[in-house]
Amino acid sequence: MIRDGHEEVSFFIGTEVEHTPAFGMLTLFVVGVHSQDAITQAINTHYALGGYPITHVYFGANQSFPSLDKNDFDAWHEWESMIQLCLDAGWLCTLDLDHAQAEGLLESGLVEHHNFIPMISVKLPYIKQFGYNATLKIDDKDFAATNPGVWCHSLHDLQKREVFTNWSKYTKDEVIK
Repeated sequence: MIRDGHEEVSFFIGTEVEHTPAFGMLTLFVVGVHSQDAITQAINTHYALGGYPITHVYFGANQSFPSLDKNDFDAWHEWESMIQLCLDAGWLCTLDLDHAQAEGLLESGLVEHHNFIPMISVKLPYIKQFGYNATLKIDDKDFAATNPGVWCHSLHDLQKREVFTNWSKYTKDEVIK
C-alpha cells in the first residue's frame, strides 16, 4: 500500500476511524508479522511517553496481510499466534484481510473469540461510477455450498454517510517504528 510516511513502518498509533466495534479506540496498528515482545515494546514505549492506554490492536494494517493459500499452515500460524497472544492479554483485536482469505481465517479459530474483529476487505474501485441500481451480492462459493442463501445490498445504500471514512482521517497517526 502506498501511504506517505509509512514506507518502512512496522507500528503506528492512532484513533480507530473505521466504523467497527473498535471505532474511536486508541489503537496500535501492526504492519506485518512481529513478535509479542516487539508489540509489547511498542505499547510500552507509547505509555512511557505519556500516552493514553491502548485498548485495540489492528493487525494487517496498510494492507499488509499477504495472499495466503488456506493450506499454507506455517504462514497462517505466524499470524494466528501473534494475534492470539494479544487476544489472550485482553485487547480487542482486528485483522484486516482480503475477502479471498476468508476461508483460511475460519480455519484459524480466531473468529471464536468475542474480542476479535475480522475486517474483511472487498476492493471495489470507482464505486461512484456504477450508478444508482448497482447491487453488491454476498454469495457462496457454489450453489448452496456453505451459506443458507445470498444477500443482496444496494451499493447506493451501503454508501451512507455514517459508515463512510474519508481518506483524510488516516493522516493523524503517530509512527512508532
